[in-house]
Amino acid sequence: MNRRIWLCADDYGISPGVNRAIRDLIENRRLNATSVMVVGPAIGRDEVSALKTVAQANPRCAIGLHATLTAPFRPLTMHFRPIEGGLFLPHAKLLRRSLMGRLDFELIHTELMVQLAAFVDLFGRPPDFVDGHQHVQLYPGVRDAFLAAVKQAAPNAWIRQCGRDRPWMQRLDPPKALVLDILSAQFRRRAARAQLIFNPAFAGAYDFSKQPEFGALMRQFLRGMPEAGVVMCHPGIVDDVLISLDPLTTQREREYEFFRGDHFLPLLGASEVTLD
Repeated sequence: MNRRIWLCADDYGISPGVNRAIRDLIENRRLNATSVMVVGPAIGRDEVSALKTVAQANPRCAIGLHATLTAPFRPLTMHFRPIEGGLFLPHAKLLRRSLMGRLDFELIHTELMVQLAAFVDLFGRPPDFVDGHQHVQLYPGVRDAFLAAVKQAAPNAWIRQCGRDRPWMQRLDPPKALVLDILSAQFRRRAARAQLIFNPAFAGAYDFSKQPEFGALMRQFLRGMPEAGVVMCHPGIVDDVLISLDPLTTQREREYEFFRGDHFLPLLGASEVTLD
């Protein structure tokens, strides 16, 4: 039997073009999950209503919170620290501070609680799952606050870990996947102690700057993906808002074109996985 997996488009709310692409793929059964940035500039009531409409027509579509703690986005809480110019820190600086033990549990926990409350206000219910923009939920100085916030505000949601059991030789390529494996190991142990559900496997990380052929990547991502595993993706249509906020632009359109094209569904079948 085919294994049911989650194909999750991150960053709903970052720009109108990304939102349109994600809704189109959900409506046409090419995605079955998306995570929403409540701090994004394109997450008004109309964008939420449009997402809810297409999700209702897809019997297995999950909508989650994309917890965001990195620049160029602004915190929702007034006293959040550290910040630069009123914005969250860039992810490299946030990770460095987290490794040095220089992040405040209460400030991060409060910010995440407010983001969870904002999701409930927009969608009228808690998220189906919670993950993190730029994988911040895995950072040593963030993960405990993240787990505590989810346990308190959305205890029935599953959370995203970003590790996958692979032979060690495969873990050497790409390096980003190795880092995610290491960070995820501690995250899974803490999540299990908190009695929170998490995905058994993860794929989707690659070097966006090299602009690889996405169909070949998807074939690798799907290989051996177990039931309830997560494949992360970033489809989108490039617009001025996206260009002003994120370096990941044209590769989003390559992903979008692949998912809406003729080769994607046969690949799912050949890989013995399904989104339904």
